[in-house]
Amino acid sequence: QVQLVESGGGLVQFGGSLRLSCVTSGIIFSHYSMGWYRQAPGKQRELVALITTVGRPHYADSVKGRFTISRDNAKSTVYLQMNNLKHEDTAVYYCNARWGSQWSDQWGQGTQVTVSS
Repeated sequence: QVQLVESGGGLVQFGGSLRLSCVTSGIIFSHYSMGWYRQAPGKQRELVALITTVGRPHYADSVKGRFTISRDNAKSTVYLQMNNLKHEDTAVYYCNARWGSQWSDQWGQGTQVTVSS
């Protein structure tokens, strides 16, 4: 059973940057694709970035060119570098692990990102 602990969120000004981290345990990290999701108030949780087991990234159109996902297999950690933050990036951010096409049903507590004017 995977455990996921997100950190790095906070209050940031419009146009600023944050780096999120997600430490995992309970799985062989290198065997899993990893993703970052976010959920804004009143909205469904959405996938914003994914990195495959071989390090290939994929991004939602809304964050392409601004966010960068990376992974450190030695530390069982996935990162999300967020630059040029916009108000619509305000959300709780969660990471998750994917085996094949199946995402884990376990979620961490998430980390809040708030973009202010």
